[in-house]
Amino acid sequence: MKGIVYKSTGIWYIVKDEKEAFWNARIKGIFKIDEITSTNPLAVGDEVEMEAEGESKKTALITAIGERRNYINRQAPSNKLQHHIIAANIDQSLMIATLKDPRTSQGFIDRFLVACEAYHVPAIVAINKADVYRKKEMDKYEEWQEMYQNVGYQILLFSVKTGQGMDQLRSMLQKKTTLISGHSGVGKSSFINAIIPAMQLKTQDISGWSGKGVHTTTFAEMIDLPEPQKGRIIDTPGIREFGLVDIGRQELSHYFPEMRDRLQDCQFNNCLHTNEPGCAIKKALEEGKIFVDRYISYCNILDSIDEKNYI
Repeated sequence: MKGIVYKSTGIWYIVKDEKEAFWNARIKGIFKIDEITSTNPLAVGDEVEMEAEGESKKTALITAIGERRNYINRQAPSNKLQHHIIAANIDQSLMIATLKDPRTSQGFIDRFLVACEAYHVPAIVAINKADVYRKKEMDKYEEWQEMYQNVGYQILLFSVKTGQGMDQLRSMLQKKTTLISGHSGVGKSSFINAIIPAMQLKTQDISGWSGKGVHTTTFAEMIDLPEPQKGRIIDTPGIREFGLVDIGRQELSHYFPEMRDRLQDCQFNNCLHTNEPGCAIKKALEEGKIFVDRYISYCNILDSIDEKNYI
């Protein structure tokens, strides 16, 4: 029988079959998937084949995994030379960020967007806690709005607390499988509780000594949205840093849309867009056609890529 992985706890997986029954399943044997050196052989969203092991207790053996349409990964926390697949077969990603308490850095957002570009996953940036922002934060939001919309990304401002922008977000989730991500403390669990009241996920305040959020989600989990939305969301553990993997220095610019469109105009095919002569990217930057902050993000990521093509 066929099913979709809804949750992984390391050894056991919760899988929903085509009749919408849930099974506790484990892997039969060892999977080697497309030479992917990930720390997890299966991820939430994977489509699998399984055999019933115990009908009464709803236990099963996973015997095969379907071909992935796409996936999002990050650097494995335990080993920077491996990666961890966050989720597979997703229609879009929603990055929840905040401008204060805690502040999401643009670098964090841009690293996530690079991962989405690399694996062909449309991305939305949603800025939570609109109710607490003053002029300083609103000025920053307007800068980001102009910058990201110019590149082609959707960005919006919302507040779980007041409901501002929530209807727009709900409509974006309809009939899609959406990866919900963001570092700890941005209100991800509160957002999910608002769109799926029955969930009542644990939420946690910011740890005052560091200004960083405390992790409240341990494993990624897929959740069905209530009618009439009919979509699914994938809740991910709060991530303090987003380490990219398997992206080399030479290909990084391909995942910045504003650069990708100009690469063919560079004088050299192996141009890294830093100090090379005849660089179309540097020319566009000087002409104000590429935002300086995005170029700085590119340079910061480029500098962090070592010779083994890991970030």
